[in-house]
Amino acid sequence: MMASAATDPANAPAEAAPRTGEGTLRLLLVDDHPLFREALASAIALAFPGAELHEADGIRGACEILDRNLGIDLTLLDLTMQGVAGFDGLVTIRTRFPRVPILIVSGLEEPRIMHEAVRHGAAGFVPKAVDKATLTRAISEVLNGALFMPPDRAAPPAPARPSKKPPLAERVARLTPQQMRVLTMIRQGKLNKQIAHELQVGDSTVKAHVSEILRKLEVISRTQIVIETAYLDFDQTGGGF
Repeated sequence: MMASAATDPANAPAEAAPRTGEGTLRLLLVDDHPLFREALASAIALAFPGAELHEADGIRGACEILDRNLGIDLTLLDLTMQGVAGFDGLVTIRTRFPRVPILIVSGLEEPRIMHEAVRHGAAGFVPKAVDKATLTRAISEVLNGALFMPPDRAAPPAPARPSKKPPLAERVARLTPQQMRVLTMIRQGKLNKQIAHELQVGDSTVKAHVSEILRKLEVISRTQIVIETAYLDFDQTGGGF
């Protein structure tokens, strides 16, 4: 994990991507392959002279950087890193730092995965195999508030089957007060050990609560818990602990 200033205006392309707003552009690169981070940093330095680049080799390091409140404008995140399952890394950062847009830069190129990433909160998706011009355009569009998907890989996903689940508020109402406290902490990105420490209970008790939350909300993972409850008003459901 390190920070470096990208400075080489002489090598910038004639039409470098625009930067909205004032001040230095600050980007966070999250990938566990140092060589790819180096290549990505070089490409960004050419497109955005003067940009301030921060690097992390995992989700924990990324959260530490974002916790410092450095004014990160955009996070570029790989999905397939050691210790990260599925979209868990994306959901963790999105939940803890909802105001920082996330552009996925991944070797996974299936349209289904791209659309799932967007559904999990990504602001765009760029395959690692794209050229520098496409990467520059993706960063520029996301910084300007647009959603970026590669035109040649952005086929819409198959329609989802209608859900037979009860309304979310009804499912949440099934939870006990203690389970609501655990749910609130899961939404904050806390691990079982952290939850156990705050509630002063054992790890096994927290695991039991999480299992019951999964069952009562009719979901299969912590990631789904966060996604399904992302827009729920806990003040209206009695979950504002």
